[in-house]
Amino acid sequence: MTIFVTKGDAPLTSVQLEKRAQTYIKRSWPDQDREKSIRKADGLFDAFMDTFSSNHVTNVANNTFNWQLQEYGIAVARLARYILADGRAEATEEQGTGEQVWNEETMEMDAVLAEVITVSAIEPLEATVTRWVYSDDMEAAPTEETIENPLITADNAERVAAQAVIDATPEAVKEV
Repeated sequence: MTIFVTKGDAPLTSVQLEKRAQTYIKRSWPDQDREKSIRKADGLFDAFMDTFSSNHVTNVANNTFNWQLQEYGIAVARLARYILADGRAEATEEQGTGEQVWNEETMEMDAVLAEVITVSAIEPLEATVTRWVYSDDMEAAPTEETIENPLITADNAERVAAQAVIDATPEAVKEV
């Protein structure tokens, strides 16, 4: 069988895929056997290559699927991160301390709970920043300029790019 890339594998670069294909061909048909078959025109190597070529289409399709799956996962993870302009709220939960105390009402031991911070709060970034702008004129004094915070701009651009990857991902990949 010449299908050596299966869905769910780590994706290969096109160079790695080609190298693996050539290695498979050379292992199955060493140079001397290949040349002998071609010289004799017995069709054996040609038949092998016909089968290999049709199976290699599956290898390429599986590798494309694997790339899409990897990129989809990266995009989903990127969108899951908090928005820099909005910050992140603190999240807490009650967790057991391992200690127990006697409850006189129920006449049973109750677990002692403590509120634990599970996600720390992060303040939103300032929407704008000021910077100095210098003129080509050496005599001119620099001026201040207010621009959108570059970190927020980059965050928004990354989110748009991640959403574009998600939108372009085939449903078959998303269902995995």
